[in-house]
Amino acid sequence: MAKITYVDFGGHATTVDVPDGWSLMQAAVSNNIDGIVGECGGSMACATCHCYVEEARLPELPPPEEGELAMLDMAAAEVKPNSRLSCQIKASAAIDGLTVHLPETQG
Repeated sequence: MAKITYVDFGGHATTVDVPDGWSLMQAAVSNNIDGIVGECGGSMACATCHCYVEEARLPELPPPEEGELAMLDMAAAEVKPNSRLSCQIKASAAIDGLTVHLPETQG
C-alpha cells in the first residue's frame, strides 16, 4: 500500500492509502478526489486523469509509453515535462509518499 497525496489546483491536499496495483486514477475516483475525472475508466482514451508528478520522483516511475504521450497531447490543461496520466501509474511501496498536483481543468 502506498500513501499518495493529491493536491488540487487550489492547493488543497488529500492523502489516501492506495492498494498495490491500483492506478492513481482508480484511487482518486474511489476517494472522490476533485480534479480527477477518469471518464474512460483507465483505458487511456480520454486524458481526464492528467496530473503533474513531483519532478524529483519522476525517475522512480516507468517512463510514459507512446499511447500515454499521444493522449497527453489531447489534455485540456497545459502539458508539462512532469505530466502523466494517473491511470498509467500503479501504486506500490516504491512510490509511497508520492505527491501529484492536479491541473485547473480536465476537459
